[in-house]
Amino acid sequence: MTRVYVSAADAVADIRDGASLAVGGFGLCGVPDALIAALAAGDATDLDVVSNNCGTDGHGLGLLLEKHRIRRVTASYVGENREFARQYLDGELEVELSPQGTLAERLRAGGAGIPAFFTPAGVGTPVSEGGLPWRYGPDGSVAVASPPKETRDYAGRRHLLEESITTDYALVHAAIGDTAGNLVFNLAARNFNPLAAMAGRVCIAQVETLVEPGVLDPAMVHLPGIFVDRVVCTGRQDKKIEKRTVAPRNERSGHRATNGAHT
Repeated sequence: MTRVYVSAADAVADIRDGASLAVGGFGLCGVPDALIAALAAGDATDLDVVSNNCGTDGHGLGLLLEKHRIRRVTASYVGENREFARQYLDGELEVELSPQGTLAERLRAGGAGIPAFFTPAGVGTPVSEGGLPWRYGPDGSVAVASPPKETRDYAGRRHLLEESITTDYALVHAAIGDTAGNLVFNLAARNFNPLAAMAGRVCIAQVETLVEPGVLDPAMVHLPGIFVDRVVCTGRQDKKIEKRTVAPRNERSGHRATNGAHT
């Protein structure tokens, strides 16, 4: 049964050394920042993290990276996190890079109880043939490389076998949740949060607004409470902007251009 926790620290208190985590978020959208900050304030280390990316410098999963609390990352790209890139290239961090759509399906399949699936994505590349550097040695050599994957032909097209992902815990962020664990996500935050939630054996959700069961229209619910074990209300999330781009004044029209943000 879903339980409501009074604080993010209480919700993540039992996450121990070596735990595996599926963490929601897409870029800087929908990152479970309060749960990550609470985890960073604790002592758990050697974490195995699965996430679309690994946060940015000083934000999200970047907080755990800075404290060297992550042992391994499965992600679709390094992103804008310089510390992530540095630790990977210096052999301090093991990184498995997966095509973004494949990573999403691996999480969904894990939550659905599907052990593996075939996909054409990555065929004919090191993703299927092996040899991608997972971990570098101190001298820059490849200490651990990805293994080759099984391939088969379906409907005249080559496909490779991808294994699904399940983790000990899932950390997710939702705009609205009820005390039964039903969650509603906002826009791009819906991309990876539901999938991460499904993949975790224990799902912990931080929500901006917490309501009683029956308040949410069932048609509004993006993820049913059957996948969610713990809920904590963390209030309105401070929206981060990864790159701010300001257009120059349009001298001909005399109007100032509107600020834009890339997230």
